[in-house]
Amino acid sequence: MANPATSLLPDTSDASVPKLSARDLTVTRRQASGDEITAATGVTFDVAVGEFVCLLGPSGCGKTSILNVLAGLDRPASGLALVDGRPIDGPGPDRAVLFQDPALFPWLSVRANVELALQLIGVPASERPGRTTAWLTQVGLAHAADAQPHELSAGMRQRAALARALATDPPVVLGDEPFGALDAQARELLQTEVQRAWVGSEGSKTFLFVTHNVREAVLLADRVLVMSAAPGRLLEEFRIHAPRPRDLDDVLVTRVVSEIHGMLMDEVGKGDLDA
Repeated sequence: MANPATSLLPDTSDASVPKLSARDLTVTRRQASGDEITAATGVTFDVAVGEFVCLLGPSGCGKTSILNVLAGLDRPASGLALVDGRPIDGPGPDRAVLFQDPALFPWLSVRANVELALQLIGVPASERPGRTTAWLTQVGLAHAADAQPHELSAGMRQRAALARALATDPPVVLGDEPFGALDAQARELLQTEVQRAWVGSEGSKTFLFVTHNVREAVLLADRVLVMSAAPGRLLEEFRIHAPRPRDLDDVLVTRVVSEIHGMLMDEVGKGDLDA
């Protein structure tokens, strides 16, 4: 008998195969009590090569759970998660993940953290120092290359994590509220760096970010996917046509932010557990 999941697979001979896909994805989460609950259900979306998409929704709607499945860190309860049309069966060097906690190795310097990531993907030792310096310079951390993570501010640690992720030149960058714990100034700096990296890739890098921040989503994304309260389902897709770099005072940006915010307010209160 044919596997029903096969019908969800795209034709990988087609040049337009999405970089990332969720196909009728249902994800679960285990509570502190040990009970397993459905975080999101029936979620289907694609992210094209070179596209920047933000996944937005109330706490508890399964955004992070979906991202973890696409990163290969978790498995779905049902449905398929795909990269380049192939089922995801674990983490891989083709997908870098930026977490809210930068997760730097505390016993290594900033420079050593980046060089270790390059070593793990097989970059020759002779190339690592130059590549590391280039990316630390790009994010404004060349002066702190020999510092240890505990000597840096929260924003600087996240910039180091961004340099480490981008130095490995992954085709896909996944972000789980990577700027959520930062102050407004540090957050704006990181948003600028991410946009610069995306634009500089000239369409070769695909970004999928989870965020609670409507303004951030509209500033960064080509498309914003809005989810319902738990169990999360996709409610609406917003295509952001405002030219980059974007300004929050832009009439088009303001209008989209207001519309998305209103939709989210209708969903808030329907679920109150963190994703």
